[in-house]
This record gives sequence, structure tokens and C-alpha cells, in this order.
Amino acid sequence: MSHSVAPMAFVAGWPIGHTKSPVLHGHWLKRYGIAGHYLPLPIAPEDFEGALRMLGKVGFVGGNVTIPHKMTAFAVADEVTDGAKRLRAANTIIFDADRGIIADNTDGFGFIENLRAGSPSWAAKSGPATVLGAGGASRAIVAALLDAGVPELRLTNRTREKAQAIADELGGAVSVVDWAEAEASIDGAALVVNTTSMGMEGGPPLSLTLDAMGEGALATDAVYAPLDTPFLKLARAKGAQTVDGLGMLLHQARPGFAAWFGREPEVDNDLRQAVLGASE
Repeated sequence: MSHSVAPMAFVAGWPIGHTKSPVLHGHWLKRYGIAGHYLPLPIAPEDFEGALRMLGKVGFVGGNVTIPHKMTAFAVADEVTDGAKRLRAANTIIFDADRGIIADNTDGFGFIENLRAGSPSWAAKSGPATVLGAGGASRAIVAALLDAGVPELRLTNRTREKAQAIADELGGAVSVVDWAEAEASIDGAALVVNTTSMGMEGGPPLSLTLDAMGEGALATDAVYAPLDTPFLKLARAKGAQTVDGLGMLLHQARPGFAAWFGREPEVDNDLRQAVLGASE
């Protein structure tokens, strides 16, 4: 990378106070001795497009975009990866002198890599997956599981229309299940993913018993506050293996860091502790 100044990357959102990304990328920059910067930028929606075009001209090599900018970033980009195209949303931006603004979406990559790291024996083809919830994280997770080769995906949400919209858009092996049948949809599933705010700090309590959870099934939560969610605790009590949601955040950051700073970073316990420590 031929920068006369240290490369700078950013995370843009509105608001941006909650983001753990600066701690995460800062940890890697320090660990690998890279002279670079990663800055949180609060950018209002009406200013975002202009700001994104400008950032590439003032020394930034790229960055992350979070709520509410993911769809705008995708729309503004000169080039989009298959991952971003699939979700019509971007979370990672690379500025390239020749190609312009390149938009990628690494959320699905982060989800799958976290599962593989946390449960090496898990294989997509080993059985149906049940996904609880149909919010933003859910779309990326459903797409990633379909792409990984899950034979059947049961998607359930309090508002059926939201789940139906994801199924219509992503197609394939998705069947939409009424929320009243959420418990039944867990029966026989090799993987159960919670993307709802149930059991999250400040969210509603967990309203499922998980009685249909099979021994040896794998359960994961998209939420990592608290790290060991009520959903994961209950799943473990039913004999399931569990993988917490923090790794999804950590692994989704890898492709961006590699593109901006020229080094493939590693997710390890030191990184987990650094990011967890920042949230207390």
C-alpha cells in the first residue's frame, strides 16, 4: 500500500457510540505493529452519501458501515461483491483508486466462521436449521446458511410477514413457520439460531422452553450482551452445544482489516477479552 501517511479506516453510523469496532481494529493494529488508524464517525443519514464519496479522497482506505447506512452504502458503491448483492446491504467498504467504492457484506462470513471456530464438528449438511427472528441480522444469517448448504431452513418470527419477506427474497430451502409453532420448529433441528432480542440486556425475557431441542444440537445467539444469554443457558441445559454471539462480530471484521491494512488478522482469546472489557 503506497500511502505516505498511515492508512485510516472508519466505522460510520448514526448514532455510533455503541460500536465495539474501534477497540477490535485498534487491538489488531497494535498487535501487528501496523501504523494505522480506525476512527468512529457519527454521520447523519442525509450526509452519508456525500461523506462516503469524500472519505475515499482524503486518505481513508475504507471502513465499516452500520445502522442506518448499510443499504445506502450498497446503493452508492461503484462495485459490489456477491455477498453484498445477495443482501442488498453493505457493512464493509474498500476505496480503490481504479475501481472506486467497493461494497462488501461480511456478516454471513462472520456468522459461519464463528460457528466453525466454536464447534468444529458442525456441518451445514448435518440437518435442518431453525432461525428465530427476522430482523437485520437474520437476513445475513439465513443467506449464509443457505449458501453453506443447509438442507432445510425453518424461519419463525412474531410478525409472519417479516419472515415471509426474507423467504421470498432468498428463496431456496426456507420454510416460514408461525411463531405459535416456534417450539415445534426446533424439533429435529441440527442448529438453532436466536436472532431475536429475547434475553438481551434491555430486551424481553426468553419466552421459549426449548423442550424440543435435541441432544447434541448446536445453538447460537446473534446477541452478545450478555455473552451467555438466557437462550444459550437454556439450550445447554437441554443438552445442546452452544456458541456465543461475540465471534460473529470478531470474524466479520477480518476481511475488512485484511483489505485495508494488508494483514490477515487472527481471532483469539486476547481479542475477545479486549472487546468484552470495552463493554463494561
